[in-house]
Amino acid sequence: MNIFDYLIPVALGAVLIVLLMGLWNMKRGGNANLSQKLMRWRVGLQFLAVIIVMTSLYFGSG
Repeated sequence: MNIFDYLIPVALGAVLIVLLMGLWNMKRGGNANLSQKLMRWRVGLQFLAVIIVMTSLYFGSG
């Protein structure tokens, strides 16, 4: 097994959790600053997930 077999699901799961937390906060009318912070975290985690997937594809295709 490759380390990317573990990193990719963890990264995608983290993105999903932060996305759902942000949506839940907005739906219940929570703090707008918290929603903004969670959405910024989501974007950062998405970037990290894309980097992990692209790195996996780069090293896996060799």
